[in-house]
Amino acid sequence: MNDFGAYLNKNDYICIIHGNLAARPTEEARRRRPNNLNNQSKMKRIALAFALLLALTACNQNKTAQAVENTEASTEAVTDTLSKEEMEKNMNEVQAYLKECKAFFIATADGDQPRVRAFGVSEIIDGRLYIMTGKVKDVYKQMAANGKFEICALKPSGSEWMRLSGTLVNDETLAVKEEFLNRNEGLKSMYKADDDNMAVLYITNATARFCSFTAPERKVNF
Repeated sequence: MNDFGAYLNKNDYICIIHGNLAARPTEEARRRRPNNLNNQSKMKRIALAFALLLALTACNQNKTAQAVENTEASTEAVTDTLSKEEMEKNMNEVQAYLKECKAFFIATADGDQPRVRAFGVSEIIDGRLYIMTGKVKDVYKQMAANGKFEICALKPSGSEWMRLSGTLVNDETLAVKEEFLNRNEGLKSMYKADDDNMAVLYITNATARFCSFTAPERKVNF
């Protein structure tokens, strides 16, 4: 058989030799090969960079979580060394500050979104500092999911404020709820101690920072 050839398409040249088909790349196909190799190399570099980014993100998350754990452990260690009298003194000072400010603002976490709202009541009952809210409210749901919080209270002068952080623990003790309502008569029109809505939560592992524009920060724990 005589050798002869024909174009199958614009990219490939088909040569029929002695009855066998052999694909012979055209000049255009040969020019495209380096581009294909370059694209594959770029994709590999992108994949490598993405994997590195994921690894760095995971590492930073672990460091943040470890820092939080270290802070909590440090606070617990401090409170463990305080006497009962020191704990009560610090708690009373914080309570007096909140009373003087009247309103204070409490921040909670809603997933990865911080939420802040005003509160107005707090009470020390049986050696614990309590705040109160309703279980139907979003703020209670956030506290139940993540007890970590921070309060900021600003004095009427506007030049002094306190930041209080710690963990909130729900308390279903009926006597505590009744005492809280007895001290805050105005709440009785909205809540009852046994209504399955009223929630009282006490603060543990607390750190209070007293701040001012004119004096160094002072810190107490309870």
